[in-house]
Amino acid sequence: MFRKILYPTDFSDVSYKALDYVKQLKDVGTEEVVVLHVIDTRSFSIPEIYAKIELSGLEDKVEEEATEEANEVAKALNDIGLRASVRIEKGIPFKEILRVENEEDISLIVIGSHGKSNVEEMLLGSVSEKVIRKAKSPVFVVKR
Repeated sequence: MFRKILYPTDFSDVSYKALDYVKQLKDVGTEEVVVLHVIDTRSFSIPEIYAKIELSGLEDKVEEEATEEANEVAKALNDIGLRASVRIEKGIPFKEILRVENEEDISLIVIGSHGKSNVEEMLLGSVSEKVIRKAKSPVFVVKR
């Protein structure tokens, strides 16, 4: 039924709770999982007065750490018999999630209800809420 799952993660507690559900979906026919982490490029934009600060090294470090953590998630999925791949994307999280959904021919999106920054979500709107409204695939939201 849900052959290929998109699992967007920010490595928060809620996203790891969602991962437990992804693992359980193997029993109902899931074969493949795309582990997606989006590096929010808005967090690297700085006011002009700080423009002399070099952020490229920071962005590289964030990407390196995200890749390591996503690869650990993929390994855990592979260990239970699911085919897992990792995608690290840069951009606005909900837009990248929807883009990857289209590119990967996804059957189901499994996402946590809240990310690491609850304050940011209140100000900008929840990533999961935007995905629910705009995704073509069914969305399984895991609450805290």
